[in-house]
Amino acid sequence: MKNLLYPLQLQPILKDKIWGGEKLNQYFNKESGSKILGESWEISTVPEDVSIVSHGSLKGKSLQEILETYKSDLLGVKNYKRFGNNFPLLIKFIDAKQDLSIQLHPNDALAKKRHNSFGKTEMWYVMQADEDANLIVGFNQKIDKETYLKHLQDKSLTKILNFDKVKEGDTYFIEAGRVHAIGAGVLLAEIQQTSDVTYRVYDWDRVDAEGNERELHNNIAIDAFNFNLKNDFKVEYKKKKNASNELVSCPFFITNFIEIDMKLKKENTKDSFIIYLCVDGEVEVSTVNSNVTISKGETILIPAAIKTYNLKADYAKLLEVYV
Repeated sequence: MKNLLYPLQLQPILKDKIWGGEKLNQYFNKESGSKILGESWEISTVPEDVSIVSHGSLKGKSLQEILETYKSDLLGVKNYKRFGNNFPLLIKFIDAKQDLSIQLHPNDALAKKRHNSFGKTEMWYVMQADEDANLIVGFNQKIDKETYLKHLQDKSLTKILNFDKVKEGDTYFIEAGRVHAIGAGVLLAEIQQTSDVTYRVYDWDRVDAEGNERELHNNIAIDAFNFNLKNDFKVEYKKKKNASNELVSCPFFITNFIEIDMKLKKENTKDSFIIYLCVDGEVEVSTVNSNVTISKGETILIPAAIKTYNLKADYAKLLEVYV
């Protein structure tokens, strides 16, 4: 007999990166002694990196197993028809102590053809930023393929890239085909399609401990660029308290911002799972048969079959994500 579904907490999958730091441990208590902890994968079904449930009667089961067992009860009917046994989103927290490589991701069609993978459209919500920290998103002028390749060859890419100084709460929507990089000193939440396909185009001429430069993918990256994207990547959004304020709505995910200081009765009419990322404070999530509190830097996955639940907080900021 199948266990009753309940809001799922998952064990973070921690990833050391050449550019990582110690904020994920310091700010969010991600248990790692590493000085180069770059990413905490909160919800993942990427092969080799599948999330495991950490609490309740399904503790120890993988998210993939649960999806294959519960199907549309987890994903929602429309999502299960669209994605089958493939969980569509990957949720991460990222700490950049140093600049990440300048990179981009292919769209669905190219990723399917080359990697048998989803493409990667994503969004960022800045949770903390050191003074003068920035993000690179898009170009600072109209660029075509020839101009881009000339600057790439001359190692002068930074002259044509758009640098934005950022602070807590800043939100960016990064479509597949748009060049981007997280700058040193930024701690953020990333919501993206389930894909680990990244094309690095420049890595600041960094070398590893053995003196090797990181692999670049310029010969295949050029086909992934969309030079015609508008500069509409910075997201302006309302911050009405105790209500869902739309951040991003795209074919791959919808994300809302909620600042909450009371008890909210929530009804899931989306025919989708709902994910909550706690980006500040703490919130109690309760259903008929469960009650759990998540705090800053934690995530919870509410299966589609759960139609009513409560959110209660004295103070919390949440990202609410569904498909």
